[in-house]
Amino acid sequence: MSSAVNSRYDRPWKSFEEQLELLRSRGMRIEDDASALTWLRRVGYYRLSAYWYPFRVFRHVQDAETGSIRTQRTDEFVQDTSFSDAVELYVFDRRLRVLLSDALERIEVSLRVELAYRLGKSDTFAHLHAGAFHPTFRDRRFGGDGETAFDAWQRRYGGLVARSKEDFVKHYHERHGPDLPIWVAIEVWDFGAVSQLLAMTRVPDQEAIAKRFGIADWKAFSSWVRALSYLRNLVAHHSRVWNRNMVSEPKMPSAHTPDWCADFAGQKDLLSKPFVYLEIVRHLVEVVCPGSQWPQRVAAHLAAFPAQTSQRKLTVSAMGVPICWERRWLPDPGK
Repeated sequence: MSSAVNSRYDRPWKSFEEQLELLRSRGMRIEDDASALTWLRRVGYYRLSAYWYPFRVFRHVQDAETGSIRTQRTDEFVQDTSFSDAVELYVFDRRLRVLLSDALERIEVSLRVELAYRLGKSDTFAHLHAGAFHPTFRDRRFGGDGETAFDAWQRRYGGLVARSKEDFVKHYHERHGPDLPIWVAIEVWDFGAVSQLLAMTRVPDQEAIAKRFGIADWKAFSSWVRALSYLRNLVAHHSRVWNRNMVSEPKMPSAHTPDWCADFAGQKDLLSKPFVYLEIVRHLVEVVCPGSQWPQRVAAHLAAFPAQTSQRKLTVSAMGVPICWERRWLPDPGK
């Protein structure tokens, strides 16, 4: 027996050819039908729509009752909008995610080791014992069911262990029992688990770990790790990054050190954009992997932001890039 689906969505299925004609009817310029159809088949209309969204026409509409003005998106494109420009933005963003994936892996692994090293010194199974954590942080309650932060972490960790296909997990269970020591357990953690565990640790531990990564303000550092966990999810799920409004806003250290933090302190419009995340990643990569060429590779990628043939021109400024950002990302030619 089939069950009825309660949905107001009424748009019909469309073939790739029909999707292309829909775009053309809305004012998009299609230079090469065959190429455009290939992209629709390979990537999908909905995913690509995130990259032609900035080329849509927006109108100011006045509310009849309140008189307030709001911006309304239309289905039409700005005159002379090119399909290929949206594709180039997609390719740019995909390459950016590849670069971020590389750096986030290094940061995540280093954070795992640092947590295990500090917590494991006093308790081999610290990650399983509530007493190893700050009582206020671990007992925070979230959601309607009132689950504590520690219980939520235990549930997440248990799922990661259960889903792991690694041979070492089976080996330890067979030889040493059901519980993994923390320096082994870290190998099944994801970035979210790292962020959650760090947020529960005692203040001296958080201060020491933040200092290890060059940050004196442990609260700001904890927000950085939480923000990078969000970024890691975007990257892992192939979601748009380049001009996204980010929902996990990082805090800047109270002393505005490192120096670059001053460019973002109090700048809410910049703190909700992707570039501050790139700055955080750059800082941590330089701590974890001194001499890495990652900043230069990212700078070169940003400098190669695709030029558009469309009437509306987009730039990297949509990422929340402050003035003179290059001086931190490129080596000083005088040295």
